[in-house]
Amino acid sequence: MISHPRPIRLHVNIDHVATVRNARGTFYPDPIEAAAACIAAGADGITAHLREDRRHIRDADVERIRTSLRTTFNFEMAATNEMVAIATRVKPDVVTLVPERREERTTEGGLEVAGAGPDLARHVAALRDAGVKVSLFIAADPRQIEASAALGVQQIELHTGEYAHASTPADLARELARLVDGAALASKVGLEVAAGHGLTRANVGALMTAREIVELNIGHAIIADAIFLSIAGAVREMRSAIDAGVAAR
Repeated sequence: MISHPRPIRLHVNIDHVATVRNARGTFYPDPIEAAAACIAAGADGITAHLREDRRHIRDADVERIRTSLRTTFNFEMAATNEMVAIATRVKPDVVTLVPERREERTTEGGLEVAGAGPDLARHVAALRDAGVKVSLFIAADPRQIEASAALGVQQIELHTGEYAHASTPADLARELARLVDGAALASKVGLEVAAGHGLTRANVGALMTAREIVELNIGHAIIADAIFLSIAGAVREMRSAIDAGVAAR
């Protein structure tokens, strides 16, 4: 395994390796083999989202990731009784609670924390009692950030979708500023800051302006790049883009 004493941890989401596997009902490509290749190429951890409809990652994948992975396993999931039961049994290193709707292609938008009822607090407490680090996938909105801190989680992951999909320079600048301000506020109130969604080699460098971000969760772009670069090459190229952004700030 390659060690990278860098300020930004890169976690690779392997969901869409499972998407390709499931498209043909085969046992390959194996997401666990992909996870091992990503770690060997310099990733610091692996992210996988067990959706309620099991459209890509499956229960058996989660079990195999946990037993085979020797580095950080970030388990993305909805805040439901079923998923909390799985997480407290499997004990990933981190659980990231995300919003989930059956009709969406991928997770869109951040978790509603400020207006959440008692169930979210109960799920967070159960995970923390099981010794699992808890992160919340949220918008870079002061209300959501402050509510996350009040809930007692250790980390937030800022949703970067609007930044990644900005269509004009003005929109891009506005969304980047929102993320920079959100990361600063989160750090000020004692939260570790991660970020993810829609990040690519082309847009990740500028995001490093947000100095408080210590972790990135990137999946679709790396798996897409792997078609042309190999999965190891895709991880190395993403790492280089991140490092260039850090060096430029």
